[in-house]
Amino acid sequence: MKLVVLDAATLGDDLDLGLFRQFGELSIWQQTRPEELEAHLRGAEVAILNKIRMTAQVLAAAPDLRLICIAATGFDNVDLDWCRAHGVAVCNVVGYSTRCVSQVTLAMALSLMTHLPEYSESVRSGAYTAGGVANRLRPVYHEIAGKTWGIVGFGNIGRQVGQAARALGCRVLVNKRTPVPDWECVELDALCREADILSLHVPLSEETRGLLDRRRIGLLRPGALVINVARGAVVDEAALAEAVKQGRIGGIGVDVYTAEPLPPDHPYQAILGLPNVCLTPHMAWGGYETRVRLLEEMAENIRSFLSGGRRNRVETAGARGGR
Repeated sequence: MKLVVLDAATLGDDLDLGLFRQFGELSIWQQTRPEELEAHLRGAEVAILNKIRMTAQVLAAAPDLRLICIAATGFDNVDLDWCRAHGVAVCNVVGYSTRCVSQVTLAMALSLMTHLPEYSESVRSGAYTAGGVANRLRPVYHEIAGKTWGIVGFGNIGRQVGQAARALGCRVLVNKRTPVPDWECVELDALCREADILSLHVPLSEETRGLLDRRRIGLLRPGALVINVARGAVVDEAALAEAVKQGRIGGIGVDVYTAEPLPPDHPYQAILGLPNVCLTPHMAWGGYETRVRLLEEMAENIRSFLSGGRRNRVETAGARGGR
């Protein structure tokens, strides 16, 4: 059996992808441009990928393909309708990044809330030493205890963020399609109005695309922080950048973008230098232990498929994507 890794560079250069050789002949490509897909997929029965878009046109040009293994929970980059119609199995990995994404979500919120980069820079630049005062308390920062943390989407990641926020003394509001017991669940508009911190943990679908739109961004409190570690397109990026630039919200922490890497004409380019903006390069899922777990889970998905199992299969009616 022939297996191909299409975008190994997105998985980091510190992991051994050779574990997939146990299943057959393995080809590893660091990157695959759209015009290279047909050649790289030629003869492959298993495609291992992270961000590559598998459209109907691409899939039709890969007649030997039997299984697509996605190195992620989200699968909005694969045409599931085509796969269902043509008998191509699709597997994702669920829950592997919960700890890591939750950790980065909290780190972003705490850093923005306490202005850590500015305080660190005051020491690094020599301003603290030159000031002659034992401490420095500008910019003013506030305790997170007693603040309201709004969580949009309450799967594995959202729930863990909620538990951590509670432990820090926050009131937690949850917006979820189906309310959950023991949590204060509210409509999204109400959450936007009340949240001091709003974090997004929803998959990208037609239902969630543009979920935090210009109108809802307008509902946010002055000083509110927005953390997006879900998908870039669940937010109106231009409206969010405008709100930050105009000082209508307190700041943003963003790890995901509609186009990746961040293009030169992206709305966030205009706010890169602001101290209340924390932008990261889609790294929240990628701690070392997280990626090791991801590869091991993908190997188990392939092993299950070869033995006739349906482990982590998503090409079924009603399947939804996530991070």
